[in-house]
Amino acid sequence: MDALTPATPAARPWRVRQLGRQPYEPVWRAMQAYTDQRGEDDEDQLWLVEHDPVFTLGQAGKPEHVLAAGDIPVLQVDRGGQVTYHGPGQLVAYPMVDLRRLGLGVRELVQRIEQATLDALAEWGIAAQRREGAPGIYVGAAKIMALGLRVRRGCSFHGLAFNVSMDLSPYARINPCGFRGLQAVQLVDLGGPGDLSAVAPVLVHHLSRQLGLRPVADPSDPTFAEPA
Repeated sequence: MDALTPATPAARPWRVRQLGRQPYEPVWRAMQAYTDQRGEDDEDQLWLVEHDPVFTLGQAGKPEHVLAAGDIPVLQVDRGGQVTYHGPGQLVAYPMVDLRRLGLGVRELVQRIEQATLDALAEWGIAAQRREGAPGIYVGAAKIMALGLRVRRGCSFHGLAFNVSMDLSPYARINPCGFRGLQAVQLVDLGGPGDLSAVAPVLVHHLSRQLGLRPVADPSDPTFAEPA
């Protein structure tokens, strides 16, 4: 898919919030609450977070794909997709956008999130690709970015999980995304940066570019403001 023209200062803003490391469920509930209460003029937001270890089962998730959870909790959640893992060293990005206002369908939103990840990886010289029928981004046969969304009242929540520099061993306890034997890979092992603070601005830039939005930082965190 062709890249969009980069967002300009006249583009509609979206607020980028850096949440730090958080347990999964409170952030999930906050996303639900924001989506349920937002009006047609409320701003789009992008939340960036690093989660405590957790396995999440999407709406299509089958418990048998959790092979041996051990001490890692398992949560049934309301995103699309099957089972995945979140943990420290993974950059999770939740784009909460009004699809009607952007003129996007769910399929195109998925494509644009995937393209943003491909573009970010290309900045570090990493060739990656989509896989037909299996949303997310792959490097060879291994998955580096998982994707699961929910749309309610015309607005999206949930999002993407980008493996940066983490313990990948918990993936062996599940069939990731419902695929037996699917391997996970991470950015640092491919020659990219291992620091989430270095990765986040690049991903934010490309997500904003793909969605035609202008990132605006919280006043306490100017990291993600685009230059004028």
